[in-house]
Amino acid sequence: MDFIAIIPARYASTRFPAKPLAILGGKPVIRHVYEQAAKTFDDVYVATDDERIEHAVLAFGGKVIMTSSDHNSGTDRCYEAYLKVRKTFDVLINIQGDEPFVQPSQLQKLAACFLDPSVQIATLVKPVTLEDSLEALMNVNSPKVVLDKDRNALYFSRSMIPYQRNADKNDWLKNHIYYKHIGLYGYRPEVLKELISLPLSPLEKAESLEQLRWLENGYKIKAGITDIETVGIDTPADLEHAEQVLKQHRG
Repeated sequence: MDFIAIIPARYASTRFPAKPLAILGGKPVIRHVYEQAAKTFDDVYVATDDERIEHAVLAFGGKVIMTSSDHNSGTDRCYEAYLKVRKTFDVLINIQGDEPFVQPSQLQKLAACFLDPSVQIATLVKPVTLEDSLEALMNVNSPKVVLDKDRNALYFSRSMIPYQRNADKNDWLKNHIYYKHIGLYGYRPEVLKELISLPLSPLEKAESLEQLRWLENGYKIKAGITDIETVGIDTPADLEHAEQVLKQHRG
């Protein structure tokens, strides 16, 4: 199968402007993401609407595609970039531009989901362990997901799902395997074309989770399972934490 990896990157982030160009360990965050993706995929592109990001990517020898500034999501930006590549691929991988520690093993597990020709969309989930805190699991900024027996997503929520009615909350992690959602996606290009034309859905609006729009419209999302915790960067404080993680990796 032929894969293309696209990294959507915006300059005008509300919580952390210029985030893709923030320096982490001497390199821009977007370069870390690009280099990690390039360990797994031959065709890697950054999709952006900002010339500053374009120049930064070209400066380290990366490939970049300029896109419209009117997109509502990274998914839309990915599809425009895909069309501009003018080459056909079997699967498009969407890698968040704020995940500098994304691992090849994670990307490989995501790609492996498409060995099943019936898979339309795939993503990653991480089982919550007993070492994780209940408070961290209840964090609304960390979406959870429940799966069916075939590892297809049944629902994504900012709430802790499922709710265990007859168990003490302190025992929930002992009684059930909870899954955190990891924001990596893969799509068949023909399916992605359909996804971007779908209108905002009620569940998506309620939870502010784009993938619920796809579920509401009958699409299946296959989940690959990883045991690797991601370290995303949403705020300047996250960048400081990422610096510490990087030092540990290099240590």
